[in-house]
Amino acid sequence: MYELPLGLPLLEVIDKVAGGVWKKRKLKGIIPGGSSTPVLLPEEAETVTLDYESMAEHQTMFGSGGIVVLDETVDIVALVKNLLDFYHHESCGQCTPCREGLGWMLKIIKKILRGEGEMADIDLLRELCDNIEMKTVCVLSAACTMPVRSYLDKFRPEFEAYIANAGSSAPAVQQE
Repeated sequence: MYELPLGLPLLEVIDKVAGGVWKKRKLKGIIPGGSSTPVLLPEEAETVTLDYESMAEHQTMFGSGGIVVLDETVDIVALVKNLLDFYHHESCGQCTPCREGLGWMLKIIKKILRGEGEMADIDLLRELCDNIEMKTVCVLSAACTMPVRSYLDKFRPEFEAYIANAGSSAPAVQQE
């Protein structure tokens, strides 16, 4: 845990303060403020500084302040499933959009991971994010849908690969 002044470049914090990407792996993304914040791609992270204005300019936020570094080994589709598991479990169930919507999103992502997904499921997940976010009493729906939307938008090819390869992020092996 570090207490740092505002204004430091995000990549400088990761490289110089935290020791860089684990095992010298390639940077895939950065979650700048815990699970409820939209992810940043490496090229976006190059221009982000730790201040509220820079985070807003990059359409993300500090959130809880927990910076999570994603390396090249992270399976984004599995990460989104984990995120949806957490927020669906945390929902109090009072508001229909959160109670039903997050459960529906979780079912879709599990379907994709099982290899039963369709390309239309990606757009449906995106549409559900748009229809759930901020339609509830508390901000739990936004805490889930904002990051999920960012993963869908920024890592869409990984979701498409799961669907095209029947539940695997790796391309299907051609049988001779």
